[in-house]
Amino acid sequence: MANKNLSDAKKAKKDEFYTQLTDIECELKHYWKHFQGKVVLCNCDDPYESNFFKYFALRFNQLGLKKLICTCYNGSPIQGNELMIHFDFPEDEPKKVAYKVEITEVKDLNGDGAVDLADVRYLLLNDKNIMNVLESGDFRSQECIELLKEADIVVTNPPFSLFREYIGQLMEFRKKFIIVGHQNAITYKEVFPLLRDNLVWLGYGFKGAAAHFYSPYDDVATAGNHKENMIRVSGVKWFTNLDIPKRNEQMDLVCRYTPEEYPTYDNYNAINIGRTQDIPYDYTGMMGVPITFLDKYNPEQFEIIWQASGNTRASAPKEVLKLLGYRPHLEDRGGCGVVKGKRQYSRIIIRNKYPHTL
Repeated sequence: MANKNLSDAKKAKKDEFYTQLTDIECELKHYWKHFQGKVVLCNCDDPYESNFFKYFALRFNQLGLKKLICTCYNGSPIQGNELMIHFDFPEDEPKKVAYKVEITEVKDLNGDGAVDLADVRYLLLNDKNIMNVLESGDFRSQECIELLKEADIVVTNPPFSLFREYIGQLMEFRKKFIIVGHQNAITYKEVFPLLRDNLVWLGYGFKGAAAHFYSPYDDVATAGNHKENMIRVSGVKWFTNLDIPKRNEQMDLVCRYTPEEYPTYDNYNAINIGRTQDIPYDYTGMMGVPITFLDKYNPEQFEIIWQASGNTRASAPKEVLKLLGYRPHLEDRGGCGVVKGKRQYSRIIIRNKYPHTL
């Protein structure tokens, strides 16, 4: 039901979900070495309501940031709920406007012995930092692109419905990033080549591969055994191109290949593997593994060939299809692996670089 709510929200363009601070803390603790002296941009975040803004504002000095930039778009559904800043507009102007905040200094100006959001608000109101109104705040607008050019690292939770366009922009401008997305994005024709070519990889992830996001939409948020005003979404991932220790961890392989346990696809020259932990240590050919394999992927241990999913036939280069020995099948729905006439879930075709054969 949670992912159905997500799908419905995307169709209705109501997928502006807000990440919990605890989830941000759990992930970003692995990236601290990257932030020293850097300009961080959160360009899908109301500076006063976003937990990404809170995270970096409260740790500005601890991380050694050079600057923090946050922007929100015009009409953000939760804008101004916590630390409202008043602008002088005519009565007929909208109260919720797009604006940016630039933080270059965070001090304990109210003298309470701690740096908190009250200090940041005080700094802004007293012109120690910068706050300006934007025309739209859309990450695709020229004013926001100029901010992107200035940034060293982008950290945010972009709208899932715009993920292709969002990550494409980051790659175009060669930016480092840590962003939230759904695992379905792995199979996008615009995204998968980035993962295959080791230009993007997965971070440490959410506990249980699921997350609770705050939702400002009453018709999307779930209740009952979920947290109030939250939506639970499974299959949520962190996507990044910053180096993290996880990337160098080798997967322990304990299974041995047998034709009976690892059937060959009807339409690929590869064997089917149902669980990542079942990858055989001694198989020298190509293997189809679940997309969750990317959580354990080490580019020094495995080579990613392509994917076997519903868009393979349309998105794969001809030479890749030839390498895979792809043969169209009535049941493959555009490229999914088929075993004994039965279509499988999306798979990633990989090869072990150093199989242990005797």
